[in-house]
Amino acid sequence: MFSGTLISYRLPWKWTDRRPQLRDRIDPYGFERPEDFDYAAYEEFFSTYLAILTRRAIKWSRLLKGGAGVQKSVTLKRYIRKGVPLEHRARVWMGVSGAQAQMDQNPGYYLHLLQGEKDDSLEEAIRTDMNRTFPDNVRFRKGSDPCLQRTLYNVLLAYGHHNRGVGYCQGMNFLAGYLILVTRSEEESFWLLDALVGRILPDYYSPSMLGLKTDQEVLGELVRTKLPAVAALMDSHGLLWTLVVSRWFICLFVDVLPVETVLRIWDCLFNEGSKIIFRVALTLIKEHQALILEATSVPDICEKFKDITRGSFVTECHTFMRKIFSEPGSLSRASIARLRERCRARLLAQG
Repeated sequence: MFSGTLISYRLPWKWTDRRPQLRDRIDPYGFERPEDFDYAAYEEFFSTYLAILTRRAIKWSRLLKGGAGVQKSVTLKRYIRKGVPLEHRARVWMGVSGAQAQMDQNPGYYLHLLQGEKDDSLEEAIRTDMNRTFPDNVRFRKGSDPCLQRTLYNVLLAYGHHNRGVGYCQGMNFLAGYLILVTRSEEESFWLLDALVGRILPDYYSPSMLGLKTDQEVLGELVRTKLPAVAALMDSHGLLWTLVVSRWFICLFVDVLPVETVLRIWDCLFNEGSKIIFRVALTLIKEHQALILEATSVPDICEKFKDITRGSFVTECHTFMRKIFSEPGSLSRASIARLRERCRARLLAQG
């Protein structure tokens, strides 16, 4: 039984509008920057990006003034693609994903889930991953104040009780961790996790992971159509897409791309759905096609796919996000649906 009292947790830190100290080893989200972090390149990028953030924040404040609910619209879609300021991110994600409506319609449900019947196997699976979740983030370490491991545990436990068909699957800890850092609320993080796992990414985290496997196959088909030379390289080495992109899909680019870039991707993911994942993946591959085609072996291909997620192209998130809506070309919902149907049928036939 849940014995804690922490239900609507609000983290005691807050981000301010001041320019961050870019030489700090810890970024504004609590992540330690790597030893080889290029501070000079980042400062050059951020000096421009800060002005963009300031302009966007003013426009967002006007759009959301009055405290009314977030309603989907063409204007909102355009604003989201250009980036949601951190101070509005939780509210926007909750609104466009349907999580706010679900939370409003189910008062007390989150607390009820935490007080549910004990499930030893579920609890053990979650506990096993606690220390593996963001070891490079100071706020998830034991001894930190607050230590977000308990908050993360609560969100995952509640979701396991809520969706028994999924329970807990590795990868969900990273999603929930990011949600906690953005929302600073257990209950909101739970409902956003439900939006991702239950609606936006159906069957990604089920025992069979059929949805995840299907979408990796869909990416392969899209590459075959749009970047045939890369597809031919993969085929010539008998390399399955799951070997090079599974983490992109399972963790939604968490611990793959820089934090701010991931959050910009998630802005669009919550509003436009899972086709955003294909746009990001295709953009990464297309931008680095020449580099990938230099590979001459399976290990070399795998290393190239790691290399393309690093460097200035992915760090400069504003330019990167513009490219994901231009580089891959048309990606209609209807075409994605047809590819999913075909790939799913093929996977089921293979058993």
